[in-house]
Amino acid sequence: MNGGNTLENKNLQQNEYDQFRTFLEQQCGIVLGDNKLYLVKSRLAPLMARFSVESLSELVAKTLSPHERQLRAAVVDAMTTNETLWFRDSYPFELLKTKIFPEFGELRRAVKIWSAASSSGQEPYSIGMSASEYQQKSPGALKMGVQVIGTDISNTMLDMCKNAEYDALALARGLSAERRQKFFKDSGNGMAQVVDPVKKMVNFRHLNLLDSYALMGKFDVIFCRNVLIYFSPEVKAKIISQFAQALNPKGYLFLGASESMAGLSDEFDMIRCNPGIIYQKKQ
Repeated sequence: MNGGNTLENKNLQQNEYDQFRTFLEQQCGIVLGDNKLYLVKSRLAPLMARFSVESLSELVAKTLSPHERQLRAAVVDAMTTNETLWFRDSYPFELLKTKIFPEFGELRRAVKIWSAASSSGQEPYSIGMSASEYQQKSPGALKMGVQVIGTDISNTMLDMCKNAEYDALALARGLSAERRQKFFKDSGNGMAQVVDPVKKMVNFRHLNLLDSYALMGKFDVIFCRNVLIYFSPEVKAKIISQFAQALNPKGYLFLGASESMAGLSDEFDMIRCNPGIIYQKKQ
């Protein structure tokens, strides 16, 4: 008996998967490979009960209908939610404190930092904590403070970010006991919330990276880490070009540790640090 395979085929045929891949790329730029059917199934299966559909095949068919706005939003939400952790790769946050904040020390305004694709908030709050640590070690530095903007395509994630409340499992991922004690307060039911001084540094807003950034304003630093891997080369180049326009002269762009700008843009200088690489906008 191969009932499992029959069920799998019933759930989602190859042509349906291909149609769904096209939909997802058009909506948010994400390119799914041929072998990502398992990912689609695991991400979308929880939506079947919520939207009262019998199979994955029916769910995808409804998703392709422009009239199913709520379902389409939920599907994009489910497919773009990525796991994250505190102080991921550590070096970007160390570079903020050892190189970037000192360079911006004389600014007569707040240092503006954008965390693009902020997921559940760990990256933008880690940036805020890094700013707080730098200010404590360098009294009088960053007199006008630091403003962090986190953006994401997922409204579910943005709600989590704004609450700034995390469970024990989330807190265990990349957060030292010292930082846990310093930057969080218990809020009951095993949850802990980011302390107010850091929480107030960070604001969140909805943004699809395929759209215009004109209303975002200008930034000194942009974090877009472990996001470009999901896009086609053409979309990557477009996003990086828009980042260049959103950065102040000599501003910095952080990509993920495994991501490269090679062949995508000539608007940045690559700076090798020890460890890590950052990109600086040319004058």
